[in-house]
Amino acid sequence: MKPLNLVPIKPEINFIGRKKIFFIFSAFLVILAFGLFLARGLNFGIDFQGGILIEVRMPEGGKLAEMRANLSGLGVGEVALQEFGQPTDILIRIQKQEGGEKAQQVAVEKVKKALGAGVQYRRTEFVGPKVSRELFRDGVIAVLLAMVGILAYIWFRFEWQFGLGAIIALLHDVLTTIGLFALTGLEFNLSTVAAILTIAGYSINDTVVVYDRVRENLRKYKTMPLTELLNNAINETLSRTVMTSLTTMLALVSLYVLGGEVIRGFSFALIWGVIIGTYSSICVAVPLLLHLNLNRGVQTSGAGNQAEPAE
Repeated sequence: MKPLNLVPIKPEINFIGRKKIFFIFSAFLVILAFGLFLARGLNFGIDFQGGILIEVRMPEGGKLAEMRANLSGLGVGEVALQEFGQPTDILIRIQKQEGGEKAQQVAVEKVKKALGAGVQYRRTEFVGPKVSRELFRDGVIAVLLAMVGILAYIWFRFEWQFGLGAIIALLHDVLTTIGLFALTGLEFNLSTVAAILTIAGYSINDTVVVYDRVRENLRKYKTMPLTELLNNAINETLSRTVMTSLTTMLALVSLYVLGGEVIRGFSFALIWGVIIGTYSSICVAVPLLLHLNLNRGVQTSGAGNQAEPAE
């Protein structure tokens, strides 16, 4: 039985010859994302805006959709519900009310009245502006530290040119993801930050696979023109990249369709991340090596090891 190959094992696609088109398209996406962010901003969730947290235990589970419908009509703004632990345990999040502490108490009373009798209220907390600012700051720091860690790893594992190319491609992915959330108006919360970190990991995994083949070819074909060598590296790993991306997409689309409202933004971000991460690994990260004065004389093979110098 022959293995399934959605693309030929080694197609002959001239990716490097189209690098100007890819660079122009990527620059357009980044500029558009930046413009959308400035013009429309992000629809920050309760995590970043502040609000009310109510933890309840219901008499019976399986009524999340009914609860969501009842609470959404209370006129208290954004209401998010999430099961955790047992199906009867529900975490209710309500956006911050205008009018200070008294307005928050009024909103809590409205929720209690809508839920009715038989409900155990295990926790009621107000997330103030200071906490929400700290959560936002910590989310930004997490993303930046992840990028610094990735840069250090790629630099140590390959060379600085590879690290710089990977970080540029990664910034491209993160910025376009933020632009997509500005365009669609989907809620931007801590789950979205987790999705961005996941996108970074997925994207860099694809990039490292192609870069590893580039490094291998640099050691094997010392006189081959760099353009041809980079094209070969992309084509040799293209089948693996496409298969990995498509199988990941099957799981993510299932999560988006069947996972419910709670993880919809998270799965939507990951779907976009797989698409843009695959694109940037092939069409941005590798072609950038042509413009970063890649040293063909000595290629590291890991932590401090060196290959033979070019003839």
